[in-house]
Amino acid sequence: MSTRRTFIVLSALATALLPWKKVLGQTKPSPTPTATNQADFLFVQTAKSMSYDSATKQLTLVGVTPVTLFFSDRPERIAGNMTTEAFIPFWKTGSESFLSDPPNADLSILEGGTLRQTVVVLKDPVLEGDQLIYTVDVIDGEMPSRGSEVSVFIDVIGMPLTPVSYAGAARRTYRRAVIY
Repeated sequence: MSTRRTFIVLSALATALLPWKKVLGQTKPSPTPTATNQADFLFVQTAKSMSYDSATKQLTLVGVTPVTLFFSDRPERIAGNMTTEAFIPFWKTGSESFLSDPPNADLSILEGGTLRQTVVVLKDPVLEGDQLIYTVDVIDGEMPSRGSEVSVFIDVIGMPLTPVSYAGAARRTYRRAVIY
């Protein structure tokens, strides 16, 4: 009985991990996904500090980590990371990409014991070394001109269950993930 149960669990696990087989090396778009194999992913970026130029509406994350974290909500509960460089094309690839529908983001700045939060719309990312520059529209809160210990929590994009594929452009207007 124990052997049968182990076999079933391992088979299910292997089947669930098959989509991840080509995640890391994928550089070209996948076929358009169906709604049955998608999940909604949120992204997190962190940086040592930030600056904001109100005249140009440019937010510069200084010392941004080279890795962008992603995670999905229930029922998938997928979490992982991708290079920040691989994240930037989400603004240019696909008919329903971030280019056509820029994401909201919560910019959280922790200075000493004080947390400052500003909600923004992120546009036109440019990665230059360890600096990530966004053009932003402030939706809520006050954008400080400088800050440190920065986290950016980026809103949902509906994507295939292999989250670093560029075919994730089929965004949905609801946050519920669908199991296949």
